[in-house]
Amino acid sequence: MKAVIPAAGRGTRLRPRTEDRPKPLVAVGDRPLLSHGLDELAALGVTEFVVVVGHRKEAIIDRYGDEFEGVPITYVHQREPKGLADAVLRAEPEVDDDFLVFNADNVMTGNLDEVVERQRTDGVDATLLVDDVSRDEAADTGVFVTDDDGRLDAVVEKPSNPPSTRVLTGLFAFSPEIFHACHLVQPSNRGEYELTDAIDIFLRADRRVETVAFDGRRVNVNTPDDRERAERLVGE
Repeated sequence: MKAVIPAAGRGTRLRPRTEDRPKPLVAVGDRPLLSHGLDELAALGVTEFVVVVGHRKEAIIDRYGDEFEGVPITYVHQREPKGLADAVLRAEPEVDDDFLVFNADNVMTGNLDEVVERQRTDGVDATLLVDDVSRDEAADTGVFVTDDDGRLDAVVEKPSNPPSTRVLTGLFAFSPEIFHACHLVQPSNRGEYELTDAIDIFLRADRRVETVAFDGRRVNVNTPDDRERAERLVGE
């Protein structure tokens, strides 16, 4: 199974550390942020990394070259940071089977293998690793909406009044049908093509979308405080 890693962001909230390097190369512990995610994905048996680059892409390509820990790397270019659905679409020519998507600004360890296992179940179109968080954190990410029977009904991106505290973590598995959904996504109020909207299209089309409850530790690195928390995590 291949893994698509969106790594084209500017990391403006991590300044000044991102003034001279792309966000994925900001140090967490004694290694770049991106390396921690690649390590976890390699341990899952990923057969190829498809890294979506943009801002200061040459620095990332120079740092990693053609492979990481023996796993080949293919680079695709996202000219402007237009959102995760757009980033995933950049990888479409390189993917022809079920694949993972892993956000490059995550440091996490835990039951990631369960996402791969669930996706391999017959008839599954998407598997989402989900977590329960505070309401403040829920307002800054993709939040789940459930129906009266507790079934997944929708995903809302960065709601001002979160309908729940169950959120996406930044690890997904999809069938190639997600590319068609991404093509149908319209720009959000933020002017971005949201991956959550593509997942909503899957749900409205009655595609089989599974969730796996995260059991582990993770940090989404967006600010200097997040980076410090990630350093404590990798140090432990």
